[in-house]
Amino acid sequence: MTTETATSHRAPTLEMVAALAGVSRSTVSRVVNDSPRVTEDVIRSVNAAIEQLGYVPNRAARSLASRRTHTIALVIPENTAKFFADPYFASVIQGAAMFLASTDYTLTLLIASEANPEKTRRYLLGGNVDGALVLSHHSDDRSYAQLARNLPVVFGGRPMIETGSDHYIVDVDNVCAAQSATRYLIDHGRTRIATIAGPQDMSAGLDRSEGWRRALLAAGLSTDLHEVGDFTPPGGEQAMRRLLDRGEPIDAVFVASAQMASGALTVLRARGISVPGQVAITTMDNDYYAQNSTPQLTTIDQPMGTQGALIAEVLVRLINGEQVDKLTIIPTSLIERDSV
Repeated sequence: MTTETATSHRAPTLEMVAALAGVSRSTVSRVVNDSPRVTEDVIRSVNAAIEQLGYVPNRAARSLASRRTHTIALVIPENTAKFFADPYFASVIQGAAMFLASTDYTLTLLIASEANPEKTRRYLLGGNVDGALVLSHHSDDRSYAQLARNLPVVFGGRPMIETGSDHYIVDVDNVCAAQSATRYLIDHGRTRIATIAGPQDMSAGLDRSEGWRRALLAAGLSTDLHEVGDFTPPGGEQAMRRLLDRGEPIDAVFVASAQMASGALTVLRARGISVPGQVAITTMDNDYYAQNSTPQLTTIDQPMGTQGALIAEVLVRLINGEQVDKLTIIPTSLIERDSV
């Protein structure tokens, strides 16, 4: 290989940018690092040289100078199979990634096995990231909440921590949303309303159960028809079978996720029970399962892409030392379809 060819394949350097722009190396460094001590004319000249050469700043060097990695971790404390099967995660990740695309931050995805959460914690606290976003938090591992003592952390969904704890959370009002979905069934004349609740070691599972319970008690109706699933279609199937096998009258079900509702529909069809003729259904999540079930499901729409963007925005502001609210609530809405 000739010297000319070798040189032509070299990555552009700070010195090459400085020479082309006719300024010093330190001036280029100040422009790259957004220093205010540079005139607009110089910034234009340096940026034109950067564009012409295709120069990319050395992130490692910038990190040493700023003590930042410009990397944010998005932590999913779930197993891989559940992660890929649940459209919730894809929507939240897309929202976070789209927000961060306009910043200097890179998003790193960590699917954290509950079998070895310590490995994930070591990575997060080892100077590899500037902050973390945590989704789908369970009560059997509160260590992600403890991370916030040493690292900026924002939770997508209320973590299972003590009331009044000093954490940053972006969530929907799951109690209110479940109340609305259950009240909709009551308003349509249903009186024997069951629920297929989410996992009771997750705040979303507990809060949606509580919303269902409050709506029924306010209407003077029984709260005895309660079964628990795991936010998956098979979990919805199993819980629906248990409800029907009780042999008690049921004319409606509030299901805590659209995935579980699709599983419940499978069981109702198999047993010859019409929806909504004999049993009406409302649920949460306006996702593929809600939109493609037969019949399509009346559901609570919680904008998951918006949640992803908001948790990313709150974290970036925290990292930058800005004042942000501890709790950000995302509005929800009821979408009426054919299951009631």
